Amino acid sequence: MIDIIIGVLATLGALFVLLAAIGLVRMPDTYLRISVTTKAATLGVGLLLIATTVYFSNSGVTSQAFVIILFIFLTAPVSAHLIGRASYFIGVKLWDESVMDDLQGKYQKNSHILKSVVDDTPEDNVDHTKKEEPSAEEDPEN
Repeated sequence: MIDIIIGVLATLGALFVLLAAIGLVRMPDTYLRISVTTKAATLGVGLLLIATTVYFSNSGVTSQAFVIILFIFLTAPVSAHLIGRASYFIGVKLWDESVMDDLQGKYQKNSHILKSVVDDTPEDNVDHTKKEEPSAEEDPEN
């Protein structure tokens, strides 16, 4: 019975890690890649470590595995959030079919202030929905 539980946990963990890898390749922009890999990889590694604790029913291995699980569950979402926020602030574009941009109009790129209400100062805001068009100096056709 224990072997079946270990097999199920290890298989599910490996599948979630595989989904994270596939999501990393298939998702169209940075923000979706961060979302998919953080969620799937965190759950996958957690399940694999739980399978390890069940297999080695030793208190030393169990305590180490749970500390690792706690560390991953606390740090992965925070680091993903920080990477996503930094990507947004440096101007990484959203996917063309993204329908929602909660930060649009709230971040002032000159002062690096994030406001809770929309700031209508156009020259100070980052617009991630429009594609950049080459200027006259950069356009080789002119």
